Amino acid sequence: MSSTDAFHPDLPATPGDPPAHARVHLIRGADLSADTAQTSGMSRREAVSGRTVGSRKLWTGETHVAPDTNSGDHHHGEAETSIYVVSGRPRFVFHDGTGEVVLQTEPGDYVFVPPYVPHREENPDPDNPAVVVISRSTQEGIVVNLPSLTPLTDPEPAP
Repeated sequence: MSSTDAFHPDLPATPGDPPAHARVHLIRGADLSADTAQTSGMSRREAVSGRTVGSRKLWTGETHVAPDTNSGDHHHGEAETSIYVVSGRPRFVFHDGTGEVVLQTEPGDYVFVPPYVPHREENPDPDNPAVVVISRSTQEGIVVNLPSLTPLTDPEPAP
């Protein structure tokens, strides 16, 4: 939904509508967009972002990991990421500087991923997909795909 669309999908846009940042937006689950940064082994769907509703500090969407599938290794740059497990029992894997750490989750759990931390999602269930809702502290879905999980290092300071 662009800032020129109606703020409610059942109401047409009219001249004089408030600007996008001065109204509440409804994003229907069926209308989530896959037109966002992707990582192999998973599908991200964007709901709230700078592009969809004009958010300035937040990105929210959902991720689906098919049965018996792992995502590629990646991080989310400067964004803090909050994850809510909707269904399935995904595992979140990261490197703590000495070895891989596996966090086993279940529906109702939350996971926090700090900025620049390489990680991946794994769904070992052979029959059921894993679905999570993610929110990030940036208005765009930053995704940096990596060749592998690497030991944690501080990101390079900005010049």
